[in-house]
Amino acid sequence: MDEQQTPTALTQLPSWLLTQSAAQAHRIVTESFAAGGARAYHFRLLATLVEFGPASQAELGRRSCIDRSDVVAALNELEGDGYVERSPDPADARRNIITITTAGKRQYKRLTNLVGKAQEEIFAPLSATDRARLTTILTKLLGYHQEL
Repeated sequence: MDEQQTPTALTQLPSWLLTQSAAQAHRIVTESFAAGGARAYHFRLLATLVEFGPASQAELGRRSCIDRSDVVAALNELEGDGYVERSPDPADARRNIITITTAGKRQYKRLTNLVGKAQEEIFAPLSATDRARLTTILTKLLGYHQEL
């Protein structure tokens, strides 16, 4: 961002700064995952499975904040790579239950390392205290707007 060419009316708006920072963060994370042959959706789905265990596709979408159609496509990719398995839900034959495989757990660890390196790049100018403070502030903002 070249502040000399950006109007002050913009650079003084926290919302504008947040949007611009988010765009840069998204680029860095996307490039990091791409270099590892993965996508952010893969990480989000695997993280959800690691933390919460087997789940339906719909539940995975809700928990990972991914649209239903994107969940299906990403799960198809993960299943094709052997990172997840689909099986019929014994309680409802119309649903599939998704389970992470051993290979999927290894992939999750690999992607965790990639996203960790991306976080270091994104937040390099901030101290650990500033990072913790920013995380607290962003969590508060997100929580407020999700409750509306």
